[in-house]
Amino acid sequence: MAIEYGLQMFSVRDITGDDMEGALKAVAEMGYKYVEYAGFSGHSAEQIKEWQDKYGLQCCGTHSGWEDLRPEKIDETIAYHKVIGNPNYIIPWADLDSLDKIIDFCAVMNKAQPRLAEAGIHLAYHNHSHEFEVKSWGSTIHSELEKRGTFDFEIDTYWVFNAGLDPIETLKRLAGRVRIIHLKDGVPGDKGRALGEGMAPVAAVREYANRMGLRMVVESETLTPTGLEEVKRCIDFLKAQE
Repeated sequence: MAIEYGLQMFSVRDITGDDMEGALKAVAEMGYKYVEYAGFSGHSAEQIKEWQDKYGLQCCGTHSGWEDLRPEKIDETIAYHKVIGNPNYIIPWADLDSLDKIIDFCAVMNKAQPRLAEAGIHLAYHNHSHEFEVKSWGSTIHSELEKRGTFDFEIDTYWVFNAGLDPIETLKRLAGRVRIIHLKDGVPGDKGRALGEGMAPVAAVREYANRMGLRMVVESETLTPTGLEEVKRCIDFLKAQE
């Protein structure tokens, strides 16, 4: 049976702001079955859900701000994400350049996590490379999040590779706290590429994630020459592996 893939909609950010519906239609026609949003361009939850249903897509996650999980906003946030059927609320980035900031961040996240869980939504943090660098206080941001947080992780496998680590070993180490990954390619030095055009171990990650039942979300960020053309090359590469 063919593997079903998601797409991080940041990959087609050159059109989502003006034509979210057109972007969803196009990626569905390419063969993507799931979408992970990077904002909603001002559209209501009901409108987003209508377009998902129209084009046969499901939401597999969102990249959304952690500020919207504070007590004064979390009820509204949960209501929106339940309408679109979002199972994974993922923090794409946070300013965590000190232990105090990490502690404050984890306090908000740990309070929000059970509230989201009650609504059937998993809470996770998405990495870049810098979270795996040893900081001035003697540990890495990611290790502190692992220790202090009750939430899960969305592992961006290219950024792990770019940090000089083995993505598969990282996934094994975090088994039980990872449900969804970014399948992504690139070369060392923070330079992304479409799948199959870089040096990251995409094929091995794909095989491992499929075997372990992890949801795979394609992300390709360089808009070369456009977002839609780049993500079309990505899914064509994946289909050729089957």
